Amino acid sequence: MSAVYIGIHLSIRHGYLAAAKTAVRLGLKAYQFFAKNPRSLTVKAYSAKDAEACRQFIREYDIRSIIHSPYPTNLAAEDEEVRQLTIRSILNDLEICDACGAYGLVVHFGKYKGVDPLRGYQLIIRNLNEVLASWSGEALILLENQAGDSRRMGTTLEELTQIRKLCAAPERIGFCFDTCHAFASGIWNGANSAELLSRGEELGYWEHVHAIHLNDSVYASGMLKDRHAPLGKGRIGWEGFASLLSDRKFQQIPHILETPAQNMDDHTKQIYQYLSMIR
Repeated sequence: MSAVYIGIHLSIRHGYLAAAKTAVRLGLKAYQFFAKNPRSLTVKAYSAKDAEACRQFIREYDIRSIIHSPYPTNLAAEDEEVRQLTIRSILNDLEICDACGAYGLVVHFGKYKGVDPLRGYQLIIRNLNEVLASWSGEALILLENQAGDSRRMGTTLEELTQIRKLCAAPERIGFCFDTCHAFASGIWNGANSAELLSRGEELGYWEHVHAIHLNDSVYASGMLKDRHAPLGKGRIGWEGFASLLSDRKFQQIPHILETPAQNMDDHTKQIYQYLSMIR
């Protein structure tokens, strides 16, 4: 389909290698997957043989993949039992990343339910440090910016870069930039792309972005509502995407559509339109 690393979220129902083969069959250069049950933090015992076959396959076909952590993952977890479940789950996902040849693990910034936001940031740093103290593999943790729909934490580039800097092993942390989340939070409105690009450069944010979640938005910028729309059919629109993502630095990292689609033809149409827009 294209030399640009663009793809969609794929199921691993039939195994890790099967998902990689599906990506190639569909003409994709990238894909995202859940390494295990997306609604549970339970550690998964996986097939090393299947994972290694997947790793070799994506190397052969020059496919780039990322894993998304399960929905209950919360880096700001304070309850000790939940904290330990979260840490073990992230380590399990990172292990599967390396085994399957995936570049990194997408983890939402974290949502603290207490009163003092500072305590939330401290917990995120603590939990990241505990994970990374036990991780020596190649896969990165990719912190994803949030939409601000339940808590305003993790919506700004300043927060993301500062948390990375304050961690004990920042070199093992990168970012996943979600376009809908950035739009929903209000840091991007489609018309201030030059400002956002410049601010990201100043903060050293963009150089550590290793994945993009490519989603249009149902709602207007700043409404704090995380509802994805098909590319070009939401409030961001093609002009908004072109103003931000035509920059060449984005073309060598995975772009993953998480947009609504009735079938693969819908996603294919969105991908072709996007590729024609960024060239």
